[in-house]
Amino acid sequence: MGEVDFNMKLEERIRELIRDYRLIEEGELVAVALSGGKDSLLVLHVLTALRDDFGFDIVAITVDEGIRDYREKGLDAARYNTKLLGVELVEKSFKEEFDFSLDEVYGIFKSPCIPCGVFRRHILNRTARSLGADKIATGHNMDDEIQSFMMSLVRGDTRKFSKFGPKLEVIHPKLIPRIKPLWNTSEKETKKWAILNNIRVHLEDCPYSSLSLRSRVKKFLNRIELKRPGTKDLIMKSFIKTFKIEQEDVELFECEVCGEPASMGTCKACELLSVIRGSL
Repeated sequence: MGEVDFNMKLEERIRELIRDYRLIEEGELVAVALSGGKDSLLVLHVLTALRDDFGFDIVAITVDEGIRDYREKGLDAARYNTKLLGVELVEKSFKEEFDFSLDEVYGIFKSPCIPCGVFRRHILNRTARSLGADKIATGHNMDDEIQSFMMSLVRGDTRKFSKFGPKLEVIHPKLIPRIKPLWNTSEKETKKWAILNNIRVHLEDCPYSSLSLRSRVKKFLNRIELKRPGTKDLIMKSFIKTFKIEQEDVELFECEVCGEPASMGTCKACELLSVIRGSL
């Protein structure tokens, strides 16, 4: 398949997903969570190409976690591509928001991915809301979705099943719903897109990723896919067919410390901040 045919097929699949699941409504502002990696850049480029057709607008948000010799490359790719496409880029950082970098605090936790994920989501949601965004578009692809599903299955955490799917509905006025335009696009395809189109992109893996359960699940699934091509597609189809993508009723409160949405009296970000400040 040539470059033009590949791009057209990929864009059409994302267009159909947006239309079929009503990921974006006319007149909405979509905040793209932009890391500078291949997945989030594909979301940025395709949504920029589709925004006139669907009648929405875009802004991009990037979060610098403070990972030396890694994040700077992603920031460079994010800045270059947003300037190229004429999309506003809002830059935030752990240092600016919390007065520490991930490098400075990761050792307090069993896995660096725990504070990184919590604080990134906290900053993205708060920033998107301040910008008046209606949706946050993330670069989660089909591989990510399968990995998350398998991790929840192994842990017996069936509550997480309601979070799978290409779209999360509004469950709290302060919580901006997430959409996943790459929900049925594989990681292999996003990498092929970046290489074929000579995109300035950050392709390196996070230096902390090898410490996570997700990394081990990813390697396991990739080994199976190598031996039996098409396995990931079958898992995804089985998941869609077997599990109802319905969100359970969740009662959310407002954090007693920061006022952000929380499932308990204190949100996870403030809970981790308390642990970090008590350890520094």
